[in-house]
Order: sequence, then C-alpha cells, then structure tokens
Amino acid sequence: MTDATARPTLGSNYWRLFSASVVSNLGDGVGLVAYPWLASAVTRNPLLIALVAVVQRLPWLLFSLPAGVITDRFDRRTLIVWSNAIRAALTLAVGLALVFRGADLPTPEQVTAGIVHNDVLLYVAVLIATLLLGSAEVIGDNASQTFMPAVVKPHQLERANGRLWAAEQVANTFVGPPLGAALLAVSFSLPFLFDGATFAVAAVLVALIVPTERAPKPVVAHGAAASSWKSDIAEGFRWLWGHDLLRPMAIILGLLNLVFTLSMATMVLFAQEVLDTSPTEFALLMTGGAIGGVVGGWSASWVSKTIGSGPSLGFTLVGGAITTAISGSASQWLVVWVMFAVSSFGGTLWNVITVSLRQTIIPDHLLGRVNSVYRFFAWGMIPVGALLGGLVVVVAENWVSRDVALRAPWFIAAAGQLLLYAFASTRLTTARMDAARAQATA
Repeated sequence: MTDATARPTLGSNYWRLFSASVVSNLGDGVGLVAYPWLASAVTRNPLLIALVAVVQRLPWLLFSLPAGVITDRFDRRTLIVWSNAIRAALTLAVGLALVFRGADLPTPEQVTAGIVHNDVLLYVAVLIATLLLGSAEVIGDNASQTFMPAVVKPHQLERANGRLWAAEQVANTFVGPPLGAALLAVSFSLPFLFDGATFAVAAVLVALIVPTERAPKPVVAHGAAASSWKSDIAEGFRWLWGHDLLRPMAIILGLLNLVFTLSMATMVLFAQEVLDTSPTEFALLMTGGAIGGVVGGWSASWVSKTIGSGPSLGFTLVGGAITTAISGSASQWLVVWVMFAVSSFGGTLWNVITVSLRQTIIPDHLLGRVNSVYRFFAWGMIPVGALLGGLVVVVAENWVSRDVALRAPWFIAAAGQLLLYAFASTRLTTARMDAARAQATA
C-alpha cells in the first residue's frame, strides 16, 4: 500500500494551520456584519460606503508585488504570525475607540430605518484602520497560501485546500455573521473586540507549527550576488506572464473579482433598502455562501476529477452570471440567500482547483513572487470594482429611482461574467491544466 493510499492523515502541522485559519475567519465573519453596519451608521452615501471596500482591498493593488518578494525572502511561518498579531492590535484598537464613542451611534435597528450619526472623525479612523488591516492581510494571506506546500504532500493539496476552505466558509459566512449580529445588538464595539481576539489566537496557533524538512528556506542573497527587489519582482512577473495557462487565468480572475465586487460594493444598502433586512436577517443572508462553500470545499476534488477542471471553472462563470442576475431582480432576502449558496459553490470550486494548480506547477523558490503577481491581477481589481460599484449607484440615481440604482450593479456584473465565460472557454481547458500539472511533476 503506497503512502497516498495509506491512512489519510494530513498531519498535526496542517491542523494547527487549519485551526488558526478557522479561528481568524470566524472573526472575519463577525466583521462581515460589523464593518458595513458601522459604515452605514455614519453615512448613507453609496460612494462613501463603497470607499470602505476600496480602501480594504487597495493594498492588494499597491503592495502585493513587494509582498511576494518578502514572502520568498523571509520565513513564511513568521510572516503569518506577525501579520495576525498586527491585525489583532489594529482591530482591538478600533473596538476600544468604539467603546468611547459608541454611545453617540444609532442602534442597529435605527440604522436600518436610515438614521445616521454623521461622524467624520470616526469614518476617517475606520478608513485608516481598514487600510492598515488590508496591508497586513496582503502579507499574511500570501504567506499562508505559499506555506501550504510545506505542510502537506503534493498529492494532498486539493484535499487539504478543500477541507480548509470548507471550514473557513462555515466560520466566515455561517457562524460568524449571526454571531456578529448578536454581538452588535449588545454594543458596536463588541464585534471588533472579538475579531481582534481571534487574530491573537491565530497568531499563537501558527507559532506552534513545527518546521518540517519540506519547509521552504528563505532566499536571501548577500554581497554582489544580492538581487534587488525590482529584479526579484520582475523575475516573478516574467515567469507568470510567460506561462500560457496562468497568464489568462490571472487576468480572468481579476476581471471576475472586479465585476463581483462591483455588485457587492453597496450590498449593505441593497440589503437594508431593497431587501428590507434587519441586522439579524443581514447576517443570515451572508450564511447562504457558507452552505455552497462547504459543499464546494468538500466536493471540489471529486467534481474536478468527474467533469474536468475546465468545465468546473466554466460552471463558476456561467452559474455566477445567472445567480447575480436573479439576486439583482429579487426583493426577498431568502431568494438572494439561495443565490449566494449556488455562487459560493462555484467560487470555492474555482479556488480549490486554481490554487492547488498554482501550488503544484510554480517552482517553490518563485512561489511567493509568482503568487503575488497572480494576486496583483486577481485581487488588485477588487478596489477598482468596489469604486465602480459605488459610482454606478451614484450616477444611476440621476436617471432612475434609488431602488433601481441599487439593483443596477448586479445586472452589469451578470453581463460581465457571461463575457468572461466567452473569453475563458477556449483558454482554461481541462487538457491545458492537465498538461501543466504533468509537465511540472515530470
């Protein structure tokens, strides 16, 4: 019996990384409710609401390329620990600030009714904290994703990633949002204090991971042989841009994230004003994604092998277009909940297949840099999409009702996903992905 068919254990290091990710995602799930509700408590302007999402993801556009060099030059486990520690301190600081200013804010129920407390100072503080949190996230996420090959064996990657994302979905969109709504009902500060504590716990769990022989060694040259940051980034960029499969995959994912974020940028206003949700209903709405994410995470490897990697990615794009159009047409939050479940299944399927592919075919000494270039395209478009989403609503309000304006980003996003499918169908095929894996493992 070979090692691949023996007792299927992923190892204690994997479960420490798994636990750290689940705990921090639980805090992020709480933040999914807390941050947008806080923003809507101090402004009802769609562009200002979208600006919070812009600032949160802006570091992926500005900082992801040097983050790749950092990931390859320094110990990845240490980077994850420090990233979580910094996020813990920042989030706890936001929570403590709300302890002192929270009494001035309207209750969550008053926010639903459109009552706001125009606090410019608090809004600016949230933007600054969000920008710093996003910067730490760039380092932490890139290090975590490139650390996985050092934790499990190559043939375990799809299974390990699938289990991890399934659990993250449960924590992030099934357990976290309702918990966030419950904490929000007590105090605006409590969700942020809880979120900060989860980052601290995650830092400790990752620190307990015992380095293995397969752990990548930091690549740090000295003296005349020392490479510059610019040349290191250029090397990663050239490798990705010269790869006939990963280049279009990165571009397609970037545009997909752009149109998805365009539809979600003013989600809190869409939920409050079109779907008429309370904080609890808004939290439950977010749990729809968890159902699809769990199913996708646990079944992604099987689906990929059964219908092929190419059709699996095609399902993500076509299914996303259909569910996005239905969500934009809906007036009941339960309908949108079902659409979130279906689209999240497709999104998780995409992530498991493409991330496992990258972890397999990119050389380890380049993994951090190439991964960061890939995510520069993929995640760097998110702030652009968020800004466009807010602008669409603001401009549309000059011509149509507020209700129609809040629906408009969804229809634009649906059309965009159909166009992406037409572009991707001949480029992201099963044959091309299988060939890339075979070449890398030969």
